[in-house]
Amino acid sequence: MNRSQLKIKWRTFLLQQFVLLMTCLVITLEAVPIDVDKTKVQGEEQVESARIDNPDTGLYYDAYLRQVIDVLETDKHFREKLQTADIEEIKSGKLSKELDLVSHHVRTKLDELKRQEVARLRMLIKAKIDSFQDSGIDHQSLLKQFEHLNHQNPHTFEAKDLDMLIRTATSDLENYDKAHHDEFKRYEMMKEHERREYLKTLDEEKRHQEESKYEEMKKKHGDHPKVNHPGSKDQLKEVWEEADGLDPNDFDPKTFFKLHDVNNDGFLDEQELEALFTKELEKVYDPKNEEDDMVEMEEERLRMREHVMNEVDINKDRLVTLDEFLRATEKREFLEPDSWETLDQQQLFTEEELKEFESHIFQQEDELQKKAAELQRQKEELERQQDQLQAQRQELQQAVQQMELKKLQQGLPPSKPNGELKFEPPGAQPVGNTQNNPEGSKQPLPPGTIPVQDAAARSDHVQTHT
Repeated sequence: MNRSQLKIKWRTFLLQQFVLLMTCLVITLEAVPIDVDKTKVQGEEQVESARIDNPDTGLYYDAYLRQVIDVLETDKHFREKLQTADIEEIKSGKLSKELDLVSHHVRTKLDELKRQEVARLRMLIKAKIDSFQDSGIDHQSLLKQFEHLNHQNPHTFEAKDLDMLIRTATSDLENYDKAHHDEFKRYEMMKEHERREYLKTLDEEKRHQEESKYEEMKKKHGDHPKVNHPGSKDQLKEVWEEADGLDPNDFDPKTFFKLHDVNNDGFLDEQELEALFTKELEKVYDPKNEEDDMVEMEEERLRMREHVMNEVDINKDRLVTLDEFLRATEKREFLEPDSWETLDQQQLFTEEELKEFESHIFQQEDELQKKAAELQRQKEELERQQDQLQAQRQELQQAVQQMELKKLQQGLPPSKPNGELKFEPPGAQPVGNTQNNPEGSKQPLPPGTIPVQDAAARSDHVQTHT
């Protein structure tokens, strides 16, 4: 088994199976371009696989996952163990124990990757805490929420780390489809909720018009050609003829598999499978038509891919091998499939589910309104306090002005800009002081002002001592 085949086997479980449905959003509406000349390849001639960058898995630890895989692939011992390891051994964690035998250079790289990942997670935790202005939080305890590494040992990458990474990624991706279906269901209920709320705003005549238009669009959307059962002979032959441009009478499953194994890795992955359903989806959905919802089209594509995987993928590794594909073509369902029900032929939610959904929405709206009212109250309170402070400031300014005016009337020196009095040096007689305070006057003098008699007496005293 060469290095290229080893990479294929390893990525069978850890990387290629991580190609999520999110990538279907970037698949074009056209069928995958196929070079017809590929059918002229004789025998089992191998075509060198082109290096294709795998899309982001959508996992929040995607970069860490990829880096660990790349480092492990550089170890000779680990590659040799992959020759005999099957999917169940990888999934059960048996392969993780081989980590103890990899080279010191590889372990050092893995240790550094783990330290970087722990540091990244701590930064995320700190940013989250800082956003709430909390303090005194144990960062180590918060690391427990991340299950793809052993947080108790943040410095070295051990077998337990590899086992946790494999198990967590597998679990997350197995639950991804379900999460996607749940999100689509909420999307459909929200559409119906908004439609009904809009109808409540209309008068009877306009409401009747909108209802008629809605029923007409539903009928128009449902009026489409028959959709072939995904993965059936009729469906694949249609791709063979219309997308590949080949004679339907010459249909050959093995050749079909090679034609649509776009990266020539020996598997049909989720992307390659979903691309096979484009022609069927075009029968039902057209982005130019108002009645056709492209979000529903992607949900339909996902359902088709899931169905084929459940029927064909024997070992449940989310990849279809040539042997699995050929076995599926031998089943009765391949030749005589049941009819395929599209989304428009199914009840996506019940009335009870819609009512529960709307109740949740109303509750959220009520909470938002309460929060908005509280914020408005706080705003008004702040404005009131600001007005009070402004009024107090004006009163204070008026009081200061009145005091200054009174001082001027009494012949007192005005205050400095900072409120201090302008004191004259000892012995200095302010202008007009004699007039305003004539000798023998009983009127009190301002602080720092020396009466004329005292000033003269002090002068005589100084001369006597001289």
